[in-house]
Amino acid sequence: MSLETAAGTVADRIKRQEFIEVYAHHDADGIAAASILCHAMLRAGIRFRLRVRQEIALSDLGGDTAYLLCDLGAGTEDLPRDVIVVDHHLPLSEGEFHVNPRLYGIDGDRELSSAGTAYYVAQKLGDNRDLAGLVIPGIIGDGQQMKGPNLEIFNEGITNGIIVPDRGITLPGRDMTERWYMATGPYLDGISGAEERIADIIGQSRDPAQGSDGIKLDTLLSQVVLEAAPKTTAASLLSVYGDTFHLQREVIEDAHALTAVIDACGKAGFGDIAATLCMRSSHNLDRAWEIARQHHGRVIAAVRTAHPVEGHKGVYEITNATLASDVSDILARDIPHAVPVLVYARGGDLCRISARCPPGTTADLGPLVRALAGSCGGNGGGHLLRAGATIPCDKVGMFAKGWQEAVAS
Repeated sequence: MSLETAAGTVADRIKRQEFIEVYAHHDADGIAAASILCHAMLRAGIRFRLRVRQEIALSDLGGDTAYLLCDLGAGTEDLPRDVIVVDHHLPLSEGEFHVNPRLYGIDGDRELSSAGTAYYVAQKLGDNRDLAGLVIPGIIGDGQQMKGPNLEIFNEGITNGIIVPDRGITLPGRDMTERWYMATGPYLDGISGAEERIADIIGQSRDPAQGSDGIKLDTLLSQVVLEAAPKTTAASLLSVYGDTFHLQREVIEDAHALTAVIDACGKAGFGDIAATLCMRSSHNLDRAWEIARQHHGRVIAAVRTAHPVEGHKGVYEITNATLASDVSDILARDIPHAVPVLVYARGGDLCRISARCPPGTTADLGPLVRALAGSCGGNGGGHLLRAGATIPCDKVGMFAKGWQEAVAS
């Protein structure tokens, strides 16, 4: 069976439903994936309810209702077989209606996200080629590459006038100051969240010949590099300027900005607002930007105060459990590390854990984190390079010890 055939099987299952409960993972990829399918179902006359969650429990899937999980469910072994799963995580679920690039030899870490997988299903539900732009937040949000099926969807979007490629600053923001203030992808040491330093750098980069708003971009970028270089990876500095994408059908045209806003809203507990943006409503646009600004500020503060755990190289503790994923992304990607990074935060009786491989390192994190979490009475999993878990707080020492032994071997 091919990915296209599996997408057709899932689409046929969706078409047979009068109503579907949709659950989306709370990051940019999950929300974009669910929104693509909700657009397609709306056009096909299928009623649905969309909810955005950090994780899904089997108790959420009771009754006779049809369920569709987006960027969720692949790693759940005992998932009911009739649940529809559109995912790209390491697959353990063996249901009939599970479409996942990894099942067909496609790299789900780099070449196809859940949003891209959802796009395949959407095309089997009707002519939904205008939704290609919503695949881009999945690619950007999960740090994927423009290759394989991702590249095919991207090229199709260009051909149909849905996506317009460009070059420029990749940081999200409503103005130049906010772009640097909110910088978490990448995080720029000494600049991200530093309002006075940002004002100084922008002021020193102005070109009087171009009026009050004119900025010499080469001067600005040079000053940013000089400021951030001592504690920021070279790859992260290079990523500040690069490929950008104009999404012609979306309420936020800049793809990096749309990704950042829906990701921040989802993780801050405002998944409904994130989804309305992807459903092309601009009603909450200003509020969504403010939520994103505040969320990025919290992430930056958490990175600055992340506490290295004594005796465990690459292991950090933070105080806000909702930020573990973003902080681990930054510590692994933007701040030089030679070993996989583990970030945990205690929230009540449960501890949230997020693990990442820095560029240039490899480890099968999904299976490792799943096994360690299971031995601690919790659950976990994910990708080969990115994974997460939830365990009882009193087992975090046991988890960290097992982690250290595994990554050191």
